[in-house]
Amino acid sequence: MTSQTTIDTTGPEDSAPAAPAESVPAPGLRGHPWLTLITVAVGVMMVALDGTIVAIANPAIAKDLHASFSDVQWITNAYFLALAVSLITAGKLGDRFGHRQTFLIGVTGFATASGAIGLSHSIAAVVTFRVFQGLFGALLMPAALGLLRATFPAEKLNMAIGIWGMVIGASTAGGPILGGVLVEHVNWQSVFFINVPVGLIALLLGLMILLDHRARNAPRSFDVLGIALLSGAMFCLVWALIKAPAWGWDDVRTWAFLAVSVLLFGVFAFWETRVAEPLIPLGLFRSVPLSAGVVLMVLMAIAFMGGLFFVTFYLQNVHGMSPIDAGLHLLPLTGMMIVGSPLAGAAITKLGPRIPLAGGMAATAIAMYGMSTLKADTGSGVMSVWFALLGLGLAPVMVGATEVIVGNAPMELSGVAGGLQQAAMQIGGSLGTAVLGAVMASKVDSDLPGNWTGAGLPQLTAGQLDKASEAVQVGVAPVAKGTPEPIVAKITGVAHDTFISGMSLASLVAAGVAAVAVLVALLTKRGQNAEAGAAVGHI
Repeated sequence: MTSQTTIDTTGPEDSAPAAPAESVPAPGLRGHPWLTLITVAVGVMMVALDGTIVAIANPAIAKDLHASFSDVQWITNAYFLALAVSLITAGKLGDRFGHRQTFLIGVTGFATASGAIGLSHSIAAVVTFRVFQGLFGALLMPAALGLLRATFPAEKLNMAIGIWGMVIGASTAGGPILGGVLVEHVNWQSVFFINVPVGLIALLLGLMILLDHRARNAPRSFDVLGIALLSGAMFCLVWALIKAPAWGWDDVRTWAFLAVSVLLFGVFAFWETRVAEPLIPLGLFRSVPLSAGVVLMVLMAIAFMGGLFFVTFYLQNVHGMSPIDAGLHLLPLTGMMIVGSPLAGAAITKLGPRIPLAGGMAATAIAMYGMSTLKADTGSGVMSVWFALLGLGLAPVMVGATEVIVGNAPMELSGVAGGLQQAAMQIGGSLGTAVLGAVMASKVDSDLPGNWTGAGLPQLTAGQLDKASEAVQVGVAPVAKGTPEPIVAKITGVAHDTFISGMSLASLVAAGVAAVAVLVALLTKRGQNAEAGAAVGHI
């Protein structure tokens, strides 16, 4: 396929892209659309993979570095916090300086930070470099979408985003499998070292292939105060969601951070109406399809990430599977996302996003309802049906919502739109884990005392009951050393039954969220500015 590049004739005052000028072939491999897709997919794969692969390595890291449970939590929290807070600002950097440059810097920094983690000998160093991973990951994710938007013609953009979404979905779901293999057969450091050669490949490909596309009316200044206000608002929001399970939803600290977040978002919105070149022009949200796409991405991530969080505990702690076996049992989900994403891209190109998105969220709702029926003795075949349906439902949403957000934004704001898409997914994932975690905790706290007494087990003190509840929330039976075998069996049965009752309720809530998302999907439509990708100059 011959790469094509055209010159933008749109003036800064125009609100919509002008008709593309005559196409001029790009020289050699540089700017080739499909090679560009391969290049950005390699880079994005690292970031998506690190979202889940590290969870498998956490126990080994804790043992080797003598870290506390709180320390280990920060290995994950520091990464997601840095990523979520910086995504939109990083997208703006791409719009200002070019997506090729920000992508290459992001890939280089992410791989370097990964290597530094593998060489670290303290938990403080690991957490510090995880922050850098998140910051550099934020640079390359929106840049990847900006490059695809600028490189692919409108009729091929959905297919490209479909493959891009397939890579993210497969990497996210495949992380536990690869992580289990590496930790079990190599060491925990290999989970991070693997990013070094992958990053080097992405860098070399990027230097050879990527073409710097920039809209003529790209931003020329920075909204420094806007960046500070938005970053502060995002930090307070994500921090509250991260800490809510430990602090409790009725804790004043949780609501204080949420209140400060709302206040900062309000001040940010006011400031954006006063500054000449705002970080996020609020006029973007006059587009109902774009706004619906952002909300849809949040709702999808709540259902997906929140639901998947408990499935891993269900497979490992209730069914007693190893991390590798648990990952293999999730292959139907991964496989259907791999198969379904390009097919979804083709369907969206032909039908538009509305029907595929609504159908995908309906399938997701049915799958989450099916997962609410899982029991301690449910067989692999039944699990596979629901996991496969979940993957099939998620595929069109990952593709379609991304196209709706990016395609309905002006070309000069494609990086910001990509940052919005990724930020929505990160916030939705954090919100899903926090809210569904609260649902699980509430159900376990409610059911455990009665189930424990009903099984004829010895009465627990308030402190013992709290510790038992914490263990049961992740499917672990709170068995003390030296407990007689018959009592162990009773405690295990109570723990697993109580956990499953909590997981069932959380899955039903996730199904309800997905059902609401079906209605939101009906507000979407094809990106009005998708054709702008064919109307950009290169520098």
